[in-house]
Amino acid sequence: MIRHFAPALLLACSMATIAAAQTRPATRPASPQAPAPVAKPGQQPAAAPVTGTPDVPPASTSAQVIQVAPVAGPRPSPTYRPDGGGYLSGGPERDRNDPVPALAPVRSLAEAITVAYRTNPNLLAARAQARAADYRVPQARSAFGPALSATGAYTFTRSRVEVLPGTFAGARGWASTASLVLNQPVFTFGRNAASEAGAIASSQFQRDSLRITEAQTLNGVVTAYVSVLRDATSVTIARQNLALLEEQLRQNQIRFDVRDLTLTDLDQTRTRVDLGRAQLLQAEGQLGISQKQFLASVGAPPGDLLPPDLLDIRFTALDAAYSYAEANGPLIRAAQSREKISRAAVSAAKAEYLPRVDLRGTADYGSVSPYNDNLRTTQLVGQVVLSQPLIDSGLRRERTNEAREANQSDWRLLDQAYRDTRESIGSAWDQLASSRASLGDYRSAIAAAQRAYDGALLQQKAGDRTTLDVLDLARDLLTVRNNYNITVANEYLARASLLASAGLLEGPLLVPGLEGYDADAHYERVFHRGDIPLFTPAVSALDHLTVGDNKRDRPARDAGAQAALGEITKLPPPDPVTTR
Repeated sequence: MIRHFAPALLLACSMATIAAAQTRPATRPASPQAPAPVAKPGQQPAAAPVTGTPDVPPASTSAQVIQVAPVAGPRPSPTYRPDGGGYLSGGPERDRNDPVPALAPVRSLAEAITVAYRTNPNLLAARAQARAADYRVPQARSAFGPALSATGAYTFTRSRVEVLPGTFAGARGWASTASLVLNQPVFTFGRNAASEAGAIASSQFQRDSLRITEAQTLNGVVTAYVSVLRDATSVTIARQNLALLEEQLRQNQIRFDVRDLTLTDLDQTRTRVDLGRAQLLQAEGQLGISQKQFLASVGAPPGDLLPPDLLDIRFTALDAAYSYAEANGPLIRAAQSREKISRAAVSAAKAEYLPRVDLRGTADYGSVSPYNDNLRTTQLVGQVVLSQPLIDSGLRRERTNEAREANQSDWRLLDQAYRDTRESIGSAWDQLASSRASLGDYRSAIAAAQRAYDGALLQQKAGDRTTLDVLDLARDLLTVRNNYNITVANEYLARASLLASAGLLEGPLLVPGLEGYDADAHYERVFHRGDIPLFTPAVSALDHLTVGDNKRDRPARDAGAQAALGEITKLPPPDPVTTR
């Protein structure tokens, strides 16, 4: 069998060897200084390899603004302007027929934060909610003062009485009456005090929620700003990569024309060029997405953005960040306020078991006869009213149990807030430290990848490197440049996340000279509205004697909430290259 197939096998091997020799490039000396191949008559000589990054203009972060038709339908001019229509409450309201003001492109992070801080709808809505909650406090305090009500009636009366069988006597006519009722709570055994404590806690909860909304809004602004810069750089990198591959394809085409390269090598290069074009299109699409998100978050289109220049980390150690966030973190503060709301509800439910004392006075003015006003009557009544609920078939007991369990829920959510805050602080710290520490290594890797690619181009001409080797090194260069670009963005986003979790991502703390919205000032302004001087504070203090302390913060009861993990990587100083 072997003897019969041996001649055919030798013939096939010989033909394969001849075919390979026709397409395989000539053997070159293993030296990077080998001479370029000699071109055949009528053909262009092979181009010399081009080293370094192609000169490609950087992608712009600026976005084009287009005009969109306004929403159809008339809208009446508003008559109410919160906070006098100042810019911190949304700016002066305008009529639908007024021209829409042009949006100036934003160029710096400070401008982006300023615009969002003044005009973001979610932030303005949260401020309005906080102001609305502030008015619950004077509503609750009004229960300590007197309440006076008046009623008046002008009544027609007609009556018929059968005095004898078949004989009726009657009368009819109009008569007027009026009355005044004055009620003054003296001691409600904590009912009104619990209502006031709940209103104060509700107001504080909305102001703490406002801090959360502000941190989320500004974090979104920073994310959108950094994303546009990152994606614009990705477009630039993709363009440079495509230019590099197209130059490689041009040179390989020349070498293929002079039979110095195989068709397989040329197709490998074409594959990478087509892939580079697809990557460029995807990068440009992602840049467009980030620009749209920028407009939604900031409220203005991006211009030629400058490198971010804010968000300095004020902590030198992770435990310092933990301690600061525990006392000032908006999530923890909001959880504390929410627990106080349900704690006040428990006090209010318990107060229903106790009596209450009220002063009540009535003044009645009417007529002696219900048929006319010829003769009048006047009556003045003063009462000290003591009321005590006795039997309610378990209603008060179940309301108290409900309030207690609701408070237990809020207390447990406070433990979760501690966990979430420490997790976000620690995660942001580790992300910041690892990103910042790796920037120098990425820059070294970029330089090494560039040198390797440039050297491989020369070695390819000498025959020491294949086309696939050069293309792989070009891919490595693209990968390490993209990773560096992403790491620079992640380092800055980690800063924003750390400051947001700690309660430091607030407009006036970031942008010098930015006038801040003072939610506490509005609360203080409306707190005593409607009080009777000296009288309301005295009655309030008396009623608070039977109510527990609703102002102190509750401690964490969960062991996991009290634990914290240390840093994995020590936080390096700010990178001198990326820090502006």
